[in-house]
Amino acid sequence: MKLGIVGLPNVGKTTLFNALTGARAETGGYTRAGGKANIGTAKVPDPRLDWLAEYYHPKKYSPATIEFVDVPGVGAGSGKANEVFQAIRQVDALVQVVRCFDNDELFLEPADAVRDAESFELDLILADVELVERRLERAKKNAKGGDKKYKREAEMCQALLQHLTEEKPARDFPFTDEDQDILIDGGLLTVKPVIYAANLDEDAMAHYEENPQFTALRDYARARGAAVLPVAAKFEEDISELDEEDAKMFMEDMGLTETGLDRLIRTSYDLLGYISFLTAGEDDVHAWTIVKGTKAPKAAGKIHTDIERGFIRAEIVAFEDLKACGSMAAAKEKGLFRLEGKDYVMRDGDVTMFRFNV
Repeated sequence: MKLGIVGLPNVGKTTLFNALTGARAETGGYTRAGGKANIGTAKVPDPRLDWLAEYYHPKKYSPATIEFVDVPGVGAGSGKANEVFQAIRQVDALVQVVRCFDNDELFLEPADAVRDAESFELDLILADVELVERRLERAKKNAKGGDKKYKREAEMCQALLQHLTEEKPARDFPFTDEDQDILIDGGLLTVKPVIYAANLDEDAMAHYEENPQFTALRDYARARGAAVLPVAAKFEEDISELDEEDAKMFMEDMGLTETGLDRLIRTSYDLLGYISFLTAGEDDVHAWTIVKGTKAPKAAGKIHTDIERGFIRAEIVAFEDLKACGSMAAAKEKGLFRLEGKDYVMRDGDVTMFRFNV
């Protein structure tokens, strides 16, 4: 899973990226960095995997990971807007950082979260307009030979172009099933799902629901069916630089049970329809990311293609059942250990062993 951290310049994108990935990327604009995207990975927090690690004491601990791409701000002065848009095209979803704080040294105007969210989306819409215009011309040209596929593509592009010129994102366009093949390699920016990260200062985080910038952005996001999360990027970055024990004590002193980053990662999973199944033993405890609805053989292929090819069955116990029983042996005694075949649809938290023969 690859998420793009996007937004206008100087709103805290790289600070959030550093907090998520533990990187030390330069903040303060991209003019010095040449407009290059920063890339890093973050571990997906999973208390279930922690419990399994305590149970098995494995040689290896392998949480799921997310790749984050810190994309330069549109209009950041790099003069490389096309490169910025190309970086956005490579990600699965967008985390749009929106300024909900004031800083007279960086900004001439006070914060206006909805204005900024709309401004950034308009930049993406205009980029999509250019892309669809080019594709429409190609489709019209190819349709002259009588190919029905290109005729259909031209019709779809014409309707989509009208939709975009009304300043509506592509994700709101009524694509048909027939359009999906055309969409696969379309490169549309505004078709990607969005999470709005409302970046507040540390003081405002304590009562973020009363912050007028956050509430306005929340209502804006809800109207579009999007998620919105409050974050204090600088505060999160400071926590990420502490060792694990100090960070835990600091959060307890602040009355926090989880970081904003944990909530962001969990929301990202839900947004893209991902779940995790788990494998566990003395060698390794491992979380594997799959799409909801994945059947057992396909899930097995995440581990190795040979396991998918030679799949016989999956031996499964739900994590919550295993934890409640306290041991695998007790779960088996209570009949909670199941044998599932090729048609079994994997569930989030399935602790699984695959049997196969090749």
